[in-house]
Amino acid sequence: MPIVNSTYKGPPFYLFNGHMETIIPSLFRKVQGVHYHREKISTPDGDFLNLDWSKVGSDRLLVLSHGLEGDSMRHYIMGLVKLFNSTGIDTLVWNNRSCGGEMNLKPILYHHGASYDLDTTINHVLQMNYYGEIFLSGISMGGAQTLKYLGEKGLDLNPIIKRAAVYSTPCNLPSSAATLKEKSNFFYKKRFLQKLKKKMSVKAIQYPGLVDLELLKRVEDFDTFDTFFTAKIHGFKDANDFYHSVSADNWMSEIAIPCLILNALNDPLLGPACYPVELAKIKSEIHLEMPKYGGHTGFVSNGEEFTHAEYRVLDFLAAC
Repeated sequence: MPIVNSTYKGPPFYLFNGHMETIIPSLFRKVQGVHYHREKISTPDGDFLNLDWSKVGSDRLLVLSHGLEGDSMRHYIMGLVKLFNSTGIDTLVWNNRSCGGEMNLKPILYHHGASYDLDTTINHVLQMNYYGEIFLSGISMGGAQTLKYLGEKGLDLNPIIKRAAVYSTPCNLPSSAATLKEKSNFFYKKRFLQKLKKKMSVKAIQYPGLVDLELLKRVEDFDTFDTFFTAKIHGFKDANDFYHSVSADNWMSEIAIPCLILNALNDPLLGPACYPVELAKIKSEIHLEMPKYGGHTGFVSNGEEFTHAEYRVLDFLAAC
């Protein structure tokens, strides 16, 4: 599919670069009027997932996957929930293990390649035998999980799942991880690490001896954290092995349904390999939109309640 020409005109004047487009909405955007019903389901390995539903009585469903250290209450998730509900479509947000306000039971947490938990969520929905059409969307890490899931399923994907749309997505995890080494991205690195280190400390209480707490206190970069903690508890050799092994672009060539990838060119957390231009040129299922502006999960439109990304997800999925 040829590259999609973006209609995004850019943010208000005060969001004058990719960092401002990323940080300001993250800190100050509020989405009102979203109410969830929570359901807890079991995973095949004896853990659990918290699913947050917002239903309007539809036979169409949007399944949403959130970003790193996010949950169903993040503004970019609630914006899509409110928008899709307003057009008569049910939504379901699955919270990754340890996200959504409750620590999980197993000695693992979650990561960009945790498509197995998305699979558990979708299987649960399919077993309900209620929805006639299902759409998938993911933001940032959740987008990577979604792309990986779709590629893993390939032609075996349940035909009820019609389309997918992701944005601000690290299609290539090594390339995205490298951006956190840049001085200009110190804010994001510090914020993510602080949250993840707190969770790893809780795991150390749950499972004494699982992690080196003294080393954890000294960690100041993601290579160290992912080598000695993420990779260790999830069965990878080191950070490099982890990044390459779970990267969504290992599977994206096998995606078999129409899929929109919306990644802003000024996204501070996406490296060059996160824009799959060559794949989009030869693969009809991949629709790649790369606006000049948008930041990471930003895409603010002046005077609009919803963002350009949220409208584009709706337009692309509802076109079914």
